[in-house]
Amino acid sequence: MNKILAVLALFCGSIMFGQTSISGSVTDSNNQEPIPGVNVKVVGKSLGASTDFDGNFSLTVSDEVPFSIEFTFVGYQSQIVEVTSTDTELQIVLVENATSLDEVVVSASRTPESIRESPVTIERIGIKDLKTSTSSNYYDSMENLKGIDLNRGSLTFNSINTRGFATFSNTRFVQLVDGMDTASPALNFVLGNLAGVSQLDLQSVEIIPGAASALYGANAFNGIMFMSTRSPFDDQGVSAYAKTGLTIQKAAGDHVFYDIGVRYAHAFSEKFAIKGSLTYLKGTDWYANDTSEYSNDFTAVGEPDEILPYRSSPTHDGINIYGDEVSLGALGLNFNEFAQLLEAGGLIPDGSSNLIPAVNVARTGYLEQAFTDYNAESLKYDITAVFRPNADDLEISLNTRGGYGSTIYQGTNRYNIKNFLLQNHKIEVRNNDFFVRAYMTTEDAGDSYDMRFTGINIAKYKAQEWFGAYTGGYLQAILGGANNDQAHAAGRALADSDETTTPRPGSDLFNELFDEITSDGDLSTGSKFIDKTSMIVGEGNYNFARLLDDKWDLQVGGSYRRYSLNSEGTIFTDYDGPINYSEYGAYVQAIKKLMDDRLKLQASIRYDKNEFYDGNFSPRASITYAVDEARNHNLRTSYQTGFRYPTTQDLFIGLDSGQGILVGSSPDNLDRDLPSTDLTGRKVYSDSYTLSSVQEFQATGNPALLVPIQTGLVQPEKIQSFDLGYRGIFGKLYIDVNGYYSKYDDFISNTFVVTPNDGTTADASGIADLISGNVTGFQTYTNSKADISSYGGSMGLNTKIFKKLDLGLSYTLAKFDFDQESDPDFAAGFNTPEHKVKFSLGSQNLAKNLGFNINIRWSDEYFWQSTIANAVIPQRTVGDAQINYFVPKMNSLFKIGGSNLGGKEYQSAPGSPYIGSQFFVSWVFNQ
Repeated sequence: MNKILAVLALFCGSIMFGQTSISGSVTDSNNQEPIPGVNVKVVGKSLGASTDFDGNFSLTVSDEVPFSIEFTFVGYQSQIVEVTSTDTELQIVLVENATSLDEVVVSASRTPESIRESPVTIERIGIKDLKTSTSSNYYDSMENLKGIDLNRGSLTFNSINTRGFATFSNTRFVQLVDGMDTASPALNFVLGNLAGVSQLDLQSVEIIPGAASALYGANAFNGIMFMSTRSPFDDQGVSAYAKTGLTIQKAAGDHVFYDIGVRYAHAFSEKFAIKGSLTYLKGTDWYANDTSEYSNDFTAVGEPDEILPYRSSPTHDGINIYGDEVSLGALGLNFNEFAQLLEAGGLIPDGSSNLIPAVNVARTGYLEQAFTDYNAESLKYDITAVFRPNADDLEISLNTRGGYGSTIYQGTNRYNIKNFLLQNHKIEVRNNDFFVRAYMTTEDAGDSYDMRFTGINIAKYKAQEWFGAYTGGYLQAILGGANNDQAHAAGRALADSDETTTPRPGSDLFNELFDEITSDGDLSTGSKFIDKTSMIVGEGNYNFARLLDDKWDLQVGGSYRRYSLNSEGTIFTDYDGPINYSEYGAYVQAIKKLMDDRLKLQASIRYDKNEFYDGNFSPRASITYAVDEARNHNLRTSYQTGFRYPTTQDLFIGLDSGQGILVGSSPDNLDRDLPSTDLTGRKVYSDSYTLSSVQEFQATGNPALLVPIQTGLVQPEKIQSFDLGYRGIFGKLYIDVNGYYSKYDDFISNTFVVTPNDGTTADASGIADLISGNVTGFQTYTNSKADISSYGGSMGLNTKIFKKLDLGLSYTLAKFDFDQESDPDFAAGFNTPEHKVKFSLGSQNLAKNLGFNINIRWSDEYFWQSTIANAVIPQRTVGDAQINYFVPKMNSLFKIGGSNLGGKEYQSAPGSPYIGSQFFVSWVFNQ
């Protein structure tokens, strides 16, 4: 027995030999407060940890002493400490950077550099900013950054944009998570943070406004956002949060929401670690209840629509009312002609049709809330395994992440995105010099549907009986002495009173029709939105800097992307199976520092090729210069080019929006079947009239005003952008100023045309079709040849007052230059305020463990153009605030906050909901 114990003692001693236990705490030099989230890493090894909410850390190292430990945290100077004995207790005091110029970013040049060296404007948030965020989620808080716009369309789906041309479907802005493009493959835009990163796993966010195609390829056109997640080696343990609160809106009332999440990470050794996170949010979305009609019958493109109050005409088409599109006119009849048919059938007295005017009449329709429960739901997961075979910087990682949920999306119409699933699956090999990754993105639209077509197809139910009752009610009122308006009101009231022809929301009949229609993908009878599109991407990059003894930073990289469009004919013209196409690109970048690293020269060029288009080169060049030896004053200038390929919808869409048929202009799409018509895309693009000339013909009857048009097939859009900026400090004042000028070529645009169904624009047969109404309206995808440019800039001022208070102020200018007369039918859609001002005041430690923050944003009025409506959005001022308290014994941070505290509701765009107030209380735990 003694021998066995001796052997065990010897074995245990051999295991423990050389192990060193290190623990301690990290505090702020200014206030001696603990700093959570500090990275603690053994120099030259992959082993690391991070401090908890108390600023404490512990680490066990198998190496023999001496060795060095590095402490790093965004906003503070890094510190390296040598460990010379086992069981070491360290008390680390980090010094806050004198300026944000010392913060490190990666996205601007694909290599780590301080913000002062960045050749372009860049905005950043990190772990520390999550604590001070006044929004209920970090994604929405990015609208407080200088030059960043957030268009709010839903509680869970909001769209980030920079430098103009905003939409909810922002195909000009790219969002990456650990290098993966998180855009929907079918829609080509990001669904907000629906499938993004949990706040518990977020390391940092970097946003570059403006073109970035030279490094990141097509569609990095108006800006790009990088989300980086935390390493399972450096940030281990359990963290969790719970959040609840109220959304308050006049239309919807008060509703409770809740948001919970958990993250776990563990390093089994220096070679293998895993992490996983799960979040779930549920609430009630903002209601959209605008009953006004936005009419462009008597307004030109580029002008606001005429806004008509509810029930201003027998054909009132409310923007958030669906089903009122079903009219006698759609049947090829007017009210008088319909009455004549009833008279001929003996359904109304002989001669009574003479009392009926020759006007159009439409059904009443339903408010949007009849077609949605406004369920806002988001479930996100992320699982990652990382292997470091040599226990150094070489990593092999496997990652799967996904987002499942329900939201409201506003595009051509308003869509209930229900039970939507987007997944990314990635494998990556990387070290400090290179990366190679491949990933697949898949999506499933689930039970999503078009709410407008749901209303239209429900309103088709017993439509003739409804119009018959309307006619009878109208006649009774006229014979009783009513005037025309009173008679129309009486006819509508009588027709709507019959539940057998006007199903009531919530009734068995309504629910039966609703279920039938929302499960049918044929828009002539249904509204289901089918999408099982996928995308495969491969990318690689190598930095030769180490091989060149860091005298040059030389990077070479490339990418490949393949789409497989699969909507079963409900979005694209893929009636006969998935549509596949691909694109690829390659780039090279060189960086050289001179004059004691104060002067930095950078140049890059990228080549991209899509199988439908010729190859495209995108060069970029920049200079940054530190004026003084302390590098406190830094100038930058850059010339950038960008381009974007037409989106999957620009190329292959075939969709009847109810206002016109959308037809993509890929050469492969021109002879495919289109919905609701026997015409082909080739006929539409080669033999149509401009919409504006048809409107003039209808107003005057003069056929000489008709303009035949052969619409050019859509080509890649290009941009040239010139940027000039300054970053510097004057004492405690940090200043960041930038200006830009951008010129666009072949701006991708939509043109509305009218196509004769039987005749041709080449002779009088086309005019005859116009007179008889035998025509179809189309939206085509092409390029504007007009001169289009935008320019603007921003200025940000940040300082610390009274030692503890952080004060920030920014101003952004965004201007758009376009002569509408040069392209009368082109709707540019700049959709951005000319002036914006943002203010912030806060402190992380106003008193012991107590912090707060206030954000105020003012936006100028702006003109919003879209397929749904064109209107001026009024100016607005919105204020948010939060107060937080840290409880060290619980490793917990508690926060109370609210958004839009003033309660004045506002819209981002016509047709979208008015955004009310949101209040929340949250708890965050970090082991």
